[in-house]
Amino acid sequence: MKKVFLSIVMTMIGFAMNAQDSNTQTEKGKFVIEANTGSEATGNTSFRLTSVNGNTDAAIGLDGGYFVADDLAVKFGLGSDFGDAFTYKVGGEYYIASKFPVGVDFTGVSGNGRSSNFVGVQGGYAYFIGEHVSIKPAIRYNIALDEGNNGVFQGLIGFAIYL
Repeated sequence: MKKVFLSIVMTMIGFAMNAQDSNTQTEKGKFVIEANTGSEATGNTSFRLTSVNGNTDAAIGLDGGYFVADDLAVKFGLGSDFGDAFTYKVGGEYYIASKFPVGVDFTGVSGNGRSSNFVGVQGGYAYFIGEHVSIKPAIRYNIALDEGNNGVFQGLIGFAIYL
């Protein structure tokens, strides 16, 4: 039974590695459009809907990028929580082995007469489910640059389209 299970696992890994080896999505000159889900608006441009103690909170946002070199994208993102808060993000993302995106960005959040700034550090995995589409689970930490703010740790699931 162990040999059968091991054979199945090795076959699945082989197919996954074969599918990942032919990536041309992160070549120089390509574009990426990404939507993330997130539980916290601070420091990311995400889609989210939360309800706590009868209070419903929603946000919408997108990131876009251009590959200036193979596996290196310059990215920009915008988001809003349908109220007074507005989020923007400017940074870069590098795909290690065309599969493992790591990024650094500057993020600003403004609203209700206040503004906060963060440096975000993010890492994850790009699982390509099609020629132009990937699912990108990632972890992210936003380092607060303003006194009185705390850093925020996040788990994200991104959906990216490569053009």
